[in-house]
Amino acid sequence: MEGSFPDSTVSRFAASTMDADPTRVASFLGRPLTLALVIVPRLCHIYFYIVEILQKMANIVYIGTSLDGHIAAADGTLDWMETVPNPEGSDLGFSRFMERIDAVVMGRKTFETVVGFGFGWHYPKPGIILSSTLDHPPAGFDGPIEFMQGQPSDIVEATTARGFSNLYIDGGLTIQGFLQEDLIDELIITEIPILLGGGDRLFGKLDQSLVFELIGTEVLLNQLVKKHYRRKRM
Repeated sequence: MEGSFPDSTVSRFAASTMDADPTRVASFLGRPLTLALVIVPRLCHIYFYIVEILQKMANIVYIGTSLDGHIAAADGTLDWMETVPNPEGSDLGFSRFMERIDAVVMGRKTFETVVGFGFGWHYPKPGIILSSTLDHPPAGFDGPIEFMQGQPSDIVEATTARGFSNLYIDGGLTIQGFLQEDLIDELIITEIPILLGGGDRLFGKLDQSLVFELIGTEVLLNQLVKKHYRRKRM
């Protein structure tokens, strides 16, 4: 999802920088000091304003996979993610990532896995659970969650209206649905050095190719590789 900014903002900026009179434009361009002290700083200001708006609006995947691209084993278990020793109990950057996030969006199956952990809602941000069959948490489950149904674009529209700009998209089918509608802006994928040979895959069939660019790589615990991709929109 790309951010947007009011046309009026750009219009006001353009008007305050130079009017539409070609003679005056030429006059500005002929004054290096004016360019350096007035026009360039204003151009930089509007550029960073646009970048800030875009960075504040993103749907982000943060997930671990096996080397062969699975997010769960054939029997649905996740214990293979703990095969690399982590003696200091590092969260591997998850807390820092969650500082960016306004809400967590996940599917029913992933939510049921969370429920199975027995810790309640362990995320520091509110949760949006996508399900056409479930509309309330199980008895005794505590946490700031609510249930929604609809297409990914509907969910984005509803959450944006609530002031949730940065969404953490979690769960295989949910991620695939958002990708199908080209609504994923960033992929943060940590590869665990194991081949599962089967199970739930992170990616599914797409109707179109989606180009991403690698913007960061980090080695964790000397064995895990975290790769950060950003959607490259033409």
